[in-house]
Amino acid sequence: MNKLAHKLHNRLLRRNRVRAVVSGDAARPRLSVFVSNTHITAQLIDDTAHRTLVYVSTVGAKTTGTMTERAAWVGAQMAKKAQAAKVTSIVFDRGSKLYHGRIKALADAARKGGLEF
Repeated sequence: MNKLAHKLHNRLLRRNRVRAVVSGDAARPRLSVFVSNTHITAQLIDDTAHRTLVYVSTVGAKTTGTMTERAAWVGAQMAKKAQAAKVTSIVFDRGSKLYHGRIKALADAARKGGLEF
């Protein structure tokens, strides 16, 4: 197995390990976060109904600053939209990323906006 395939395999294992424990429902939807090299995407998902309730992304948004600042912006927008959708309590799904840096900035901004997790 070459180096890139090994990294991707380990990433899939980490993501599946997190998803085995985290599941969202109507009362507490799952906040799923995806971070690419240039953009950050977050969505609230009801896993029982297989529906996306709220979606926020930096794709197409006029955001400036570092990726950590963009992540904080996404977290704040997610909190506003979740409050509009009458969601206050969520389950956090960090995917295959560590709870550090951009993921932590997004989570902290969502907590400041009123989400509980």
